[in-house]
Amino acid sequence: MMTFEELGVNENLRRAIEELGFESPMPVQEKVIPHLLGEGAEGDVVALAQTGTGKTAAFGLPVLQRIDPEMRRPQALILSPTRELCLQIGSDLADFSKYMPQIKVLPVYGGSSIESQIRSLKNGVQIIVATPGRLIDLIKRGVVDLSGVHTVVLDEADEMLNMGFLDSIDEILSCVPADRKMLMFSATMPNEIARIARKYMHEPTEFVIGNRNEGSANVKHIYYMVNAKDKYLALKRIADNSPNIYAIIFCRTRRDTQEIADKLIADGYNAEALHGDLSQQQRDIVMRKFRDGVVSLLVATDVAARGLDVDDLTHVINYGLPDDPAVYTHRSGRTGRAGKTGVSIAIIHSREKGKLREIEKKIGKKFERKEVPTPEHIIEKQLYNLADRIEKVKVDDEEIDKYLPGVSRKLGWLSQEDLLK
Repeated sequence: MMTFEELGVNENLRRAIEELGFESPMPVQEKVIPHLLGEGAEGDVVALAQTGTGKTAAFGLPVLQRIDPEMRRPQALILSPTRELCLQIGSDLADFSKYMPQIKVLPVYGGSSIESQIRSLKNGVQIIVATPGRLIDLIKRGVVDLSGVHTVVLDEADEMLNMGFLDSIDEILSCVPADRKMLMFSATMPNEIARIARKYMHEPTEFVIGNRNEGSANVKHIYYMVNAKDKYLALKRIADNSPNIYAIIFCRTRRDTQEIADKLIADGYNAEALHGDLSQQQRDIVMRKFRDGVVSLLVATDVAARGLDVDDLTHVINYGLPDDPAVYTHRSGRTGRAGKTGVSIAIIHSREKGKLREIEKKIGKKFERKEVPTPEHIIEKQLYNLADRIEKVKVDDEEIDKYLPGVSRKLGWLSQEDLLK
């Protein structure tokens, strides 16, 4: 198995990604990174890869490594179809470049103050991650200069086409030097993507991760090995370590289901039970609360959860493994839908190891073993999540301006450090 060092990733980036838990490169990273850093560094790339296959690091690490930190102007442009993906990529690149403080990454998207984005551009940024609409707005205002851009990445290109961004991409690329390198990542290869490749790219190298035009399951499989008596404690720690969790917790029996749900509710979690002992009216109420996001943890038996179809699950948690591996496949397939990534977790004790191996054979994937998160790690994760939420708040400047002088009088004596605390 290759290492990131063998792929040509420099020490500052390796140090940062090791701290993020990267151990060895994923297939898309193994193929794309050496191509972008090695002899083919000037060649264009089309990579067919699903979300959740590690593609942000596949293009992000080489892009960061090829930035000249002394040059305080945009050198790389990453286009993404949605605000959420734009923020995610920006956040990932900021994490990867932790030990490269001179490199500035700016997410540029609608629904956020354009003035603060203009201010950041004037202060100097080397990498812009943008949604097409907001970037065109900034280009028209003459505040963004793309003449020094040497790399353009189109992420989720098929989704961009679905959302009607083809003309916008045309307009943006007309402002970028003709000799730039271009990378295109797409889950599928419709004819339009092939046309873009022909129009804008110079004999691109194509990498296919998984099967061409086939959605691989975007699900990561993880297991935690604990003593049988510690299963509930492990479940709470896992939930606490995922601040925005939206999950189904599968139990084997109706009794277990009700018992676990009651414990979670008593411990302050937004949880409900779903099993065959509930009346149809009770089941409908529980399912509606879960679909509406009022409840974030649904504890269910396999039979009771059959009528529930939700696209946005972040996790499926197996509070013990089913006897039939096909049941596990059905459970885990409830997350990682619609191009999103998902996590399927098994909380097991040593006697269930054999079942785990059977399931691995059935799904053709290995489970990753993880240690139950420590309280310190959970606190750090929750704090960073709070910081993320504050950072991403949409501010209605017009509405809030009239209140700011009063708030400023009240908090003006506090230093930045005091406010952070």
